[in-house]
Amino acid sequence: MVKPEDDRTLTAELACAIVQRNERLGIPEFRFLLRLISRTGLGDRTYAPRNLLDGREELAAQRDSVDEMVACFDGAVPELLARTGLRARDVDVLVVNVSGFFPEPCLASRVVRRYGMREDVAAYNLSGMGCSATLVAVDVARNAMRARSPRPVVALVVSTESLAPHWYAGKDRTMMLGQCLFRCGGAAVLLSSDPAHRGRAKMELRRLVRSTTADSDDAYSCIMQREDDDGLRGVSISKALPKAALRAFAANLQRLLPRVLPAMEIARLAADLAWQNLLQRRRHRGQTKLKINLKAGVDHICLHAGGVAVIDAVKKSFGLEERDVEPSRMTLHRWGNTSASSVWYVLSYMEAKGRLRRGDKVLMVTFGSGFKCNSCVWEVAGDMADKGAWADCIDAYPPESKPSPFLEKFAWINDEAADESSSPF
Repeated sequence: MVKPEDDRTLTAELACAIVQRNERLGIPEFRFLLRLISRTGLGDRTYAPRNLLDGREELAAQRDSVDEMVACFDGAVPELLARTGLRARDVDVLVVNVSGFFPEPCLASRVVRRYGMREDVAAYNLSGMGCSATLVAVDVARNAMRARSPRPVVALVVSTESLAPHWYAGKDRTMMLGQCLFRCGGAAVLLSSDPAHRGRAKMELRRLVRSTTADSDDAYSCIMQREDDDGLRGVSISKALPKAALRAFAANLQRLLPRVLPAMEIARLAADLAWQNLLQRRRHRGQTKLKINLKAGVDHICLHAGGVAVIDAVKKSFGLEERDVEPSRMTLHRWGNTSASSVWYVLSYMEAKGRLRRGDKVLMVTFGSGFKCNSCVWEVAGDMADKGAWADCIDAYPPESKPSPFLEKFAWINDEAADESSSPF
């Protein structure tokens, strides 16, 4: 996982200063945006692209995005190779996923060139896949590895996002949440089918399932890049997002659960379903609702840190404990929503806390625009004691309380009666 430079830290005070310099916004928009920021669950130590911190959020050039990507690649790839003892030339398959920046030559070619990979490396570049892209990338890598079987294959997956050109400076309230949630980050992981690497592997991929609910209008449009009425581009996020996430998750679980749940739990679900269907016919009830115990087949839930609403919806719908979603909440607090790479920060939190033991099964779940839900099950196969990007702060998590740094500094935003004289703008 990448830990961006400290001089890219976006504090509450700086975030509000950036909002303040937007001359398009009036007091109602300021209050709404700052209130939105205060409820995102983000802390005071997330990271932003340099052009935003330099006051050029509406003047981003391609160079800003390139620099953002290079900083991420250099922060993730060399360290990963050094820790594993592999060289760039040992990589047979490369998959890079960045949703919102797709220059030519592509970013995968840039990685090949920057680190001196072989001429026959199979390089793939994924764009437009949203926050669920990292497991799409893992699936692409897995399929490429299978195609080369039985020859041993090493695959490198690099997941990040470019925020430099995507700051929304308009007044459409459905498009303001993105800039409050998304922050800089990235990760690189190595996959191998070489038996010689088994003893050094941390985890083994057991299952991977991909689902999309793009046939639903609400699901398809709940996260969408578009222009507002003033022609300013941004990403709109609708109130239908939590519902869309649950529907996509349910579709995904229909295929995943029979592969991971023990026979007794499957039998219980079948009996429960039959009973509810019988009651439904007798009493003309609505749609049946099954109580699924996800923890019957896995030991840990590695949930995409997409936002408080989605985390709460999954927790409530599946009867999870707060400890189950704690890694996602803490990742959101410390790093923000880093898009596709967020689940690797969540997994790293579990590792840094010493929660992962050999033989444990981890359900990794990602959500993304489209609407997509991708999941996989990892089995812990080796030593999981690396604190990674959490090394300098893991002992402070979870905090005893998480008061919003924004509310502490800007308490006036909750005063509905506040007028222009009572605000700092």
